[in-house]
Amino acid sequence: MAEGSPFLRNSYWVLRHGKSIPNEKGLVVSSMENGTLEKYGLAPEGIDQARLAGELLLKELKEKNILLETVRICCSPFSRTTQTAKEVANVLGIPFESAQCKVMLELRERFFGPLFELSSHDKYSEIWALDEKDPFMPPEGGESVADVASRLATAVAAIEAEFQGCSIVVVSHGDPLQILHTVLHAVKEHASSSEEGILSRIKGVMVHSILSQHRKSALNTGELRCVI
Repeated sequence: MAEGSPFLRNSYWVLRHGKSIPNEKGLVVSSMENGTLEKYGLAPEGIDQARLAGELLLKELKEKNILLETVRICCSPFSRTTQTAKEVANVLGIPFESAQCKVMLELRERFFGPLFELSSHDKYSEIWALDEKDPFMPPEGGESVADVASRLATAVAAIEAEFQGCSIVVVSHGDPLQILHTVLHAVKEHASSSEEGILSRIKGVMVHSILSQHRKSALNTGELRCVI
């Protein structure tokens, strides 16, 4: 059984997708319309990274004596994340079409807005500067850090309601995962004896001083991290 924590029914790993074709081309691909296209899936190096992440996860599960039957893989619907999740599932010997794997819309990439979509990766620095200044202010037509944190809170609440004693592997994207890592760490740090649900606890740490620091939890492509 997963170790979990005092305020969560499951334990959580996060995995950023392997290196993608947009990563190689230096493109921002953040809309559902573009992100689900096969042409914006994993690059060959990304497939290798996903397999290595799966092998690392398998090693960690064995070291913690965690049964594979308790693993649940929850992923973003983008092609680069579903491909990553499939590679990990294959390494673990879990059929991707089984009940152990779940595609969740709430885990999708942060939408950076039409002004940034399909533009250069260099534009990320502008967005992150805005995030640090005001994580509640979205790029024009896009999502703010707080917007993403809210839908991730919904995702975690749904996972917690559906599963208990499981090892959850969240396969998503750079910004959503660093935001998720930031808020879950803050919830752990501010843990209280109250009976509040995880949704309320995450909402409680969605403040400027916490959300503005999400870049400190950045992950590399294909990076697996045990969060809680």
